[in-house]
Amino acid sequence: MSYTQCGERPTRLRLRSWRSVFRDKDHGWSPLLMVLYLGFFFVQPVMDHVGLRMWLLDILGALIFIVFYFGLFVLENPWPLANIVGMLLLGIVYLPLNAGGCTFFIYAAAMVPFCVDTQIAAVVGLVTIGSVGAVEGLLLHMSGWAIFYAAIFPMMIGGGNTFFAERNRMNSRLRKANEEIEHLAKVAERERIARDLHDVLGHTLSVITLKSELAGKLIDRDPERARKEIREVEETSRQALSDVRDAIRGYRAKGLAAELAQAKATLETAGVNVQCDAATTLQIPAMQESVLSLAVREGVTNVVRHARAANCRLRVEQQNGSCRLEIQDDGQGFVTMEGNGLRGMRERVEMLGGRLERRNESGTRLVITLPLKELRAKEMSATDEGGRN
Repeated sequence: MSYTQCGERPTRLRLRSWRSVFRDKDHGWSPLLMVLYLGFFFVQPVMDHVGLRMWLLDILGALIFIVFYFGLFVLENPWPLANIVGMLLLGIVYLPLNAGGCTFFIYAAAMVPFCVDTQIAAVVGLVTIGSVGAVEGLLLHMSGWAIFYAAIFPMMIGGGNTFFAERNRMNSRLRKANEEIEHLAKVAERERIARDLHDVLGHTLSVITLKSELAGKLIDRDPERARKEIREVEETSRQALSDVRDAIRGYRAKGLAAELAQAKATLETAGVNVQCDAATTLQIPAMQESVLSLAVREGVTNVVRHARAANCRLRVEQQNGSCRLEIQDDGQGFVTMEGNGLRGMRERVEMLGGRLERRNESGTRLVITLPLKELRAKEMSATDEGGRN
């Protein structure tokens, strides 16, 4: 079970493979790290030097917990909620025997926000777990600290996790929206290509067929007329080939404008207000346009995933022989270390003699400047030499 799948309601038991669990985009390998906190359950047995019987009971409880714990990631709803209840019951059973039983309350509270659909449901679950821990602690006449770790501390941990759970749900909705947008775009593109090819080839092929049949009938009676028809067939087929190439060029060349439109749609889907300023008469060489398109895609992805921004501005302008791309958001800023995406973006920009600047000004401001004059002169020179040759 992925954290982001908790809102789904399969009608039958479904299992996920371990490979898919550890490749999940939201939690990755963290399940293996978080299970290490189970060690606190064994603190009291070690300190009190309990006997073999108690050790066996504690080990049995830990093994049962591990089944419940990993069941959260492998099983899909509604089974994860049953695992949460199992953890809570383990805490109720073991707290009188081992003060470390509060660990089970903490795990249950930490996982509840990821296994419900809304923050309200998460709060209800946390209050329930905290109330059970508090009541049991009072009935057992436990110390204030023991009641704190059985009731208050689990609710604190779970309250913090509600934010991450909501973020995971938002990322899941965003991924689904992007997948749907991409699917619809592909469908629309296939339909456009089908229409274009039908318009380009339908009439042309019919003309070629008719002229070929006519030339076949005239080849004995009027060879000159037949040769004329064959020449027209050749000209028509060449024109059809040129039209097909134009149609193919039309859907292969996505370009910076299309990338900006896609970026705007992605940000709006994520609930970010977008201001997009781009001149309609930009003349950018293909290589620079490709780099800028990739930069827009990576920059917007970072805004959606990490910035937690409410507003974002995209600006593209051409001046003084260079093109300038600016992506600015009002989010939480950035960390010092660059990730692989940003590092690859910087390398592509610098390979073209450009400059990438990243600033923290009430959010993040990414500015990419690419020179155009020198490369354009080289391209024109190469074109002229090719023409002379």
